[in-house]
Amino acid sequence: MTSRISRIFSTMLLIAATGSARADFTDGKLPDGTYHCEVYLLGMFLSLGDITVKGNVYSGPVSFGTARQGYNYQMNANGEITWLGPLGGYTTGGNSISLTQATLDGQTSPSFDIIMKQPDGAFTASTCTKR
Repeated sequence: MTSRISRIFSTMLLIAATGSARADFTDGKLPDGTYHCEVYLLGMFLSLGDITVKGNVYSGPVSFGTARQGYNYQMNANGEITWLGPLGGYTTGGNSISLTQATLDGQTSPSFDIIMKQPDGAFTASTCTKR
């Protein structure tokens, strides 16, 4: 009986330890860095440029050179991102952002998916992964 209680207690400690080490959205920020954005279209991955994140500020996406200006973004506890400025081709030519969802999984690099609504009503999804 004592060894069973000991095993249960050990398992609970292990779960608590791994749970606290897991990344989450409580601070409302993505990890700083450069996120490479791609879309899968016609059987190929097409680059949409890089978005740079530092604190609560983003710039880009850019394919060549550097972005001219940074803008703020907000992220809620569910990992939904609201961009508070333009987002390159995602927000030009009648395009708009429908949803951006971040993923912070301890097994993979941080990333976010951008769902863009096109002027004709069609939706396109792209993924931006931290390099």
